[in-house]
Formats: sequence, C-alpha cells, structure tokens
Amino acid sequence: MNPKIEKLIKLFAKLPRVGSRGGQRIALALLQDKTGRGIALANAITDAIENISPCPCCGILTDRQHSSCEFCRDSGRANGQLCIVRDLSDVWVLEKSSVFRGRYHIIGGLLSGASGILPQDLNVSQIPQRIQSEGITEIIFALPNTVEGKTTQHYIMSVIGDIDGVCFTELASGVPLGGDLDYLDDGTLTLAFGGRKAL
Repeated sequence: MNPKIEKLIKLFAKLPRVGSRGGQRIALALLQDKTGRGIALANAITDAIENISPCPCCGILTDRQHSSCEFCRDSGRANGQLCIVRDLSDVWVLEKSSVFRGRYHIIGGLLSGASGILPQDLNVSQIPQRIQSEGITEIIFALPNTVEGKTTQHYIMSVIGDIDGVCFTELASGVPLGGDLDYLDDGTLTLAFGGRKAL
C-alpha cells in the first residue's frame, strides 16, 4: 500500500468510533472523489483548527474573534444555573432538546484510572470563581450515570465545597445506569431535567 494512503487511513482510524475499516472507507472515498470534497474538507479542518478555540470561561468551542462563547455572552442565560457536562456533544444534545436555558461548564472528561484521566486533567478550577462572579445558585450535574461519572461528580463537589446559597442537583429519572446524554431522546431529557434531585 502507498505509504501516504496508509498514513491517511491510520489518521482517520484514530478518530472516535471510526476504527481501521472506517478509516479505510473514508480515505478511499475522499481520494477517489471527483467533486473536490477532499480539498474542501481539508480546508474546513484547517480553518476550524486555526480559528476555533475553547471559551476561556466555560470550555465551549467558539470563534477566536470573540473573547467568550455565545452562551457566556448571552445575559438571558444568567439565571443562576450552571450545568456541568463532560464535553461539547452533551451541550449540543441539551440545546437541541431545549430543556436548559442557563450556562454550561465543560470539564473535558471523566476521572478514570483505566483511561489515565486524573483530577488535574479536568477543567474544574474555575468553577468556584464562576459561582461568585456569575451569581450561581444551582449546580446541575449532567454527567453520565456511570461509576466514572459519579466519581467525577463527587470530586467536583469537593473542589467547590460548601458555599452559602448554592445547591447541587443531578438529573433524575430517565437516565439509565451507564447511560450517556447522547443516547437519550428529548422527552427523556425533559423528564430528567424537570425531576432533578438535590445532592
């Protein structure tokens, strides 16, 4: 196999949920395409990498021409609620369902010895400062209902500590054990948010 094609396949294969067979299909489809989609994709990736970066406040990916993301700039979302999520895909799921109208904080993963994710790898150090500066009264945990999710949740609560006027809640019924937000329908998310319980 041509080394350049092999390198391309290996790079695609490293993407989440792609694998070697998927990487091979994607690489061949792009190389054999006559419409210029490969060049368009390469340009789009380069443009995104050069111009998109995490919001310094919440971690949501945003255009670098702004100092903060659209959610942090939206005064209508300053309702005292801060939703803790694992990654950007969780934000997209919650926004699509329209169950939450507060602000988000992406922590960037879950504590896991097996995966090598340690406390210092998580984006949690700014949460206490956000509570004070944004008048947060409720921290909502929208993390996966797994051992790693619960461990991460307890760690974040220990980092925040007891702050007067701030309560901790988590999503309620409807989120199955071991479940991710990605796989929940809008109705289930609405029930889980509406029935969230205090910690």
